[in-house]
Amino acid sequence: MDHHGDHHGGDHGDHHGEHRGGGHGGRRGGHRSVPHTADLRIEAWGATREECLAQAVRGVCASFLDLRETAGVRVREVLVPGDSDEDLLVGLLEEVVYRLDTEGEVPVATDLAPAEGGLRVRLQMADAGAFPVTGAVPKAVTLHELDVTGGPRGWTCSVTLDV
Repeated sequence: MDHHGDHHGGDHGDHHGEHRGGGHGGRRGGHRSVPHTADLRIEAWGATREECLAQAVRGVCASFLDLRETAGVRVREVLVPGDSDEDLLVGLLEEVVYRLDTEGEVPVATDLAPAEGGLRVRLQMADAGAFPVTGAVPKAVTLHELDVTGGPRGWTCSVTLDV
């Protein structure tokens, strides 16, 4: 399985497929795909909830496209509603899958901010067809083993998608 991510000048982790700028523990954000039968499993982390969720978006997109050296060509702004952090992660990734399916576009940068009743999302989008395909395209977000956890050392999340 191919693994890509934001390096931000950091090092590769000891875990196969992990991309981070310092690793877990409240340092730099990162993500990795985890082997999972017939599905895509993404684990992500960051110093804040928003960084963690943005890394999950990056991890999902990098699981099937080579996104190195990209720039967004259009901006999509949406409000993702949610009563829990898990709801926000699912809603955010459902937005990404929807845009990919209906518009053929993929986020190359994700900016998130808390908003009343949800999350304010600013996606810098590019045409998915402009990138080399490296894996199976995700079709849907599942609730299987969904987790978003915050603590003094930062935030982690994990999610499974059907491919």
